[in-house]
Order: sequence, then C-alpha cells, then structure tokens
Amino acid sequence: MINLRQNTPRWLIFLIDMTIVFTSVILAYLLRFNFDIPPQELDPLPLIMVYILAVRAISFLIAKSYTGIVRHTSTADALRVLFTLLAGSIWFGITNIGTYFYNHTFFIPFSIIIIDLLASTFGMITFRMVVKIAFLEFMNPVRSKVNVIIYGAGEGGITARRVLARDAGTKYKVLAFVDDDPAKAGKKLEGIDIIGPEKLENLLQTNTIAHVILSIQRFDPEKRDWLVDLCLSYNTKVLTVPPMIRWINGELSFKQIRKIHIEELLERDEISLDDEMISRETSGKVIMVTGASGSIGSEIVRQLVRFRPKKLILIDQAETPLHFLELEWMNHFSDTDVEFILGDITNEMRMNSVFEAFRPEVVYHAAAYKHVPMMEANPVEAVLTNVLGTRTIADLAVAHGTSRFIMISTDKAVNPTSVMGAAKRMAEIYIQSLDKTGNTRFITTRFGNVLGSNGSVIPLFRSQIESGGPVTITHPEITRFFMTITEACRLVLEAGAMGKGGEIFIFDMGKSVRILDLAKKMIQLSGLTLGKDIQIRYVGLRPGEKLYEELLNKEENTLPTHHERIMIAKVREYDLEEVKRLTAELIALTAKHSNMEVVRKLKEVIPEYKSQNSVYEELDINP
Repeated sequence: MINLRQNTPRWLIFLIDMTIVFTSVILAYLLRFNFDIPPQELDPLPLIMVYILAVRAISFLIAKSYTGIVRHTSTADALRVLFTLLAGSIWFGITNIGTYFYNHTFFIPFSIIIIDLLASTFGMITFRMVVKIAFLEFMNPVRSKVNVIIYGAGEGGITARRVLARDAGTKYKVLAFVDDDPAKAGKKLEGIDIIGPEKLENLLQTNTIAHVILSIQRFDPEKRDWLVDLCLSYNTKVLTVPPMIRWINGELSFKQIRKIHIEELLERDEISLDDEMISRETSGKVIMVTGASGSIGSEIVRQLVRFRPKKLILIDQAETPLHFLELEWMNHFSDTDVEFILGDITNEMRMNSVFEAFRPEVVYHAAAYKHVPMMEANPVEAVLTNVLGTRTIADLAVAHGTSRFIMISTDKAVNPTSVMGAAKRMAEIYIQSLDKTGNTRFITTRFGNVLGSNGSVIPLFRSQIESGGPVTITHPEITRFFMTITEACRLVLEAGAMGKGGEIFIFDMGKSVRILDLAKKMIQLSGLTLGKDIQIRYVGLRPGEKLYEELLNKEENTLPTHHERIMIAKVREYDLEEVKRLTAELIALTAKHSNMEVVRKLKEVIPEYKSQNSVYEELDINP
C-alpha cells in the first residue's frame, strides 16, 4: 500500500518534470502547425528535442526545482519553477540569435519557444498543485473538516486563511469571510464568499462553526464584545490574530492564532496622549520609579523609555522581579541609562544615599502593599510601607529638590473599608499637604483594579479554570472597575505631566463589572460549560472587602481637565503641621506592634474609614 505521508522521491519528480517538458514541446509543435507538422520541420525535431531536454535538465539540476516537497507547494515554489523555465527559454532565444548569424536560420522557431514555455509552466505548476490538493483531501476529507469563519477580509484575513491552508496538520475549512465594508459584501476572496456582519448569526445558526478568527487589529471594543457574545451563544470559539510585530520573522504561524483573552474584552478605545507635554516633563531628565518591578511600576518604566529620559533609577525590594526586569531591559532597552536599586523605601538612610547619588528630577511612587485581606491581617506592615515609605520618599524628594512627585493611589482610599485603603488615604493626605511647601509638586493618581496586575482576580480565575475549578467568588453581587495596565499607566504619565501640584486625579474607569459575569465569560471562553465541566463557589466577602467600589468620596466632586478620561477630585484640605503630627503618631504606634492601636489611630485621622467584614468593626462601635 502506498504511504501518502512519505515524501515523493526527488528523482521521480525530476522524471515527471522532464516528461512534462517533452509533452510540452510536442504540444507546441502541434499547436504551431495546426496539428499538421510539415516534413521540413519534422526532420530536425529529434535534434531539437534532445537539445531542449538537455537544457531543461541542466537548468532543473542547477535550480533544484525538483527538490521541494510537492504536497507543500507554495507560491515561492511556483515562482522558482517559472524562473527556471524562463531562464531556459531565454537561452533558447540566445541560441536562435547565434544560429541566425551563422546560417540565417532559427534553430528553434520563436513561436515554439513561447508556446513551450507557457505549456511547461502550466504543466509543472498544475502537477504540483494537483498533488497538493489530493494530499490535503486524503489527509482531511471535506466531511471531516472543521468549519471556521474569518472576520476581516483585508490583508490580515487573507494571511490567516493562507496559514490555515498551509498547515496540513489541521482540518479547517474557511466557510466565509465577514467584513464591515459594504463594498466587499457579496464578493469572493480567494474563492470564498464575503458576507456582512448582519448575516453572521444566520451562518452560525445553519452551520456548525468551530471558530471565528478575528483578523482585524484595531477592532471597535463594543463590536468585539458583540461578536464574542454572539459566538459564545452558539458554542463557537473566538480566535484572534496577533499584531504583525509579534509574527515570527515577519511570518504568521498557525500556533500564534490564539483564543481571545478576557482582558481584551474589557479594553476600551485606545487613549490618545499629549506626547509633547509628557515629553516636556520627562525627556532628558533623571527619573526615579519606586516599586519598579511591580505590574504598574514596570509598565510605567516601559512607557517612559520612549520619551528618552536621561537616566532611570528603578527601586524595588523584591529581588527576583527586579532581576527579571533587568533581564528584560538588557534584551529590549539597553540603549537607555538605568540603575537597578535593591532597597526598602522605609529605610531612610538607604533611600537618602540613592537621592544624593542620582538627584532624581521626577519620582513615580508606585511602591505599596495592595492586597486587602493581607493588609487587614497585617496593619503594622501596611502603615510602615504605605505611610512611612511614602513619607520617606516624599520628604527626601523635597530635601533634594525633586521637581515632581507622582503617587499611584487606589479607589480603595475612597471611603475606606480596609486597612489597605485607609493607609493609602493617609499617604494621599500627607503628600497633598506637603505640596504647600518647597518647590516639589506633589500629584496623586487614583484608579481601580488593573487587569493582569499582581493580585488581579483574572489570573486567579484563569488558574482555577485550568485546574478544573471551582472558581471562587466572594459574593454574587460584587462589582469592580477594571482598567488595563497599559491604559492606567498612560493616564498616570498624562496626569503627572499636567498636574500643577496638590491634585488628586481620578480616571474614568468606565462601567463597573459584575465579577460573577466576568467569571462566567471566562469559563465560556475556555470552552467549558458552567455546572457541567466546572463549578462556581461563593466564599463570602474577605476581611475589609467592599461589595461596590467608589472613585470619589460622597463629599467630593470633580473638575474636568483637557483629557476626557482624567478628572480632578475636589477634596478637603488639611493643615500640614497637623498632618505631620498625626502621621508621626501613627508611625510611632507601629513600634508597639499592636494592630488594634494602629487601626484605631487610622480611624481617628480618617473619620470616613469604616471597617467591613473585619475584626476592627468593633472600633467603629467603641472608638
């Protein structure tokens, strides 16, 4: 039995090619003389045939046109065949010119050369394509192929379709292209129908579609949500083609076409930044970033690079993440001057030596403890890092003449219900009050949950789904605001550049998302069925956790800025000396290692701080 998986021997391909050439010459003579070759043309035919076959054989051997794997014939293989035959035909033309000068006759009629070139090219390429199609049909009969639809009939869609066709190890049949351009609807692309998006649901209803491949790079977020919801309702998975910059050696591979991620469904329209303003505040300057190896800090660093700072001072106390950031830097940003500093922001002597050595002009303060339940169990550490650490870096910034200090805060600082939120609010109050002294401008940026950040719910859900569940949710009605890391850090740069000092900038977080709905969609995107393949389990609100999150205190209001997604919170002002005294008293209490005393002091300074689901609720009843 013939094994069709085995490559056809090269010598056999060579013999078939020579047979095609022989047949093409005969056909050329028959067509040239209307199937009645005169005797005077028949006499030299054997010599001409030997000459043509010899030239063709030599050209095939030189170009190695017979070495390609026929069942994987590509455009490049077809072009090689064409150029090899064309080179031989040009040689025949040169031969004709030589014989004409010798005896005023053409050795091979030019019409024969042209017809032979066309016939040989058609025959050799057709032979390869027939073998390829036959092999693909043998490996993947039409009845066993999986139907897919490609959304986007542009270059990305064509590339995706060709990748599917090239990958013989798959069993995909492109049923249709979908495109938003009405001018393309009703036409065909590479023999496949192009339909409008309004006909997509009918196609999903009447056919079993395994995948819809989204090939459009910049797709409207609302339309993407509609597409995913529609496909999931018919148990169809949505795949996406990565941006061209991620293609390997400029070529897309099938393995790079991946499932769409939940983060992409929560993205909004790309933010436009005032690059000129940001560049004015960062270009050519020495910039310090604390918490530089964290999810927010590291993204701020990546975005700062394109504004060409003079030097970056990257501080973190986490050794391994800082090491990985250094490795990333060596691979991608080695042309930027950078110092990696391993250190604790609460260590004043260590931080002072850094400020003295590098004199940063701008500080992005992203270092903080952020996990609500962890800080609820460790209030002393929350105050030491979030309050003492912030005070240390802020005071040093003033002492060493730093021009701008941008602090990364959180929506949990609004009407705090947790130790973490209260500690961050205390830090906000301190630096906002400090803005009134010295030449350092202090700016606070406040936003909600960041997709993919350390501690985000999405990595947790993804891990639970991969391990078979259950997916744990604290409460069926809990909601959160979400923003991508890239979006959040872009707004931080913009707010940091526009700030005049003393502002608390809040970001437009969009609509709050119900965590239960988020979990259900993640389960669907994983191809699993809720209640059958995986379960959802409610575990109750964690200590200090809110059911709903806020971005503004009830007594606050906002002022607009030139950027539609950035607003300024109007908050009450504090007396600097009183803030300094209260902050010092709070920090001094940490030496006693009494969690209750530390939390009591936080509640005294921040009267709106009311604990929820926490042992510290008794302090709200009996201060």
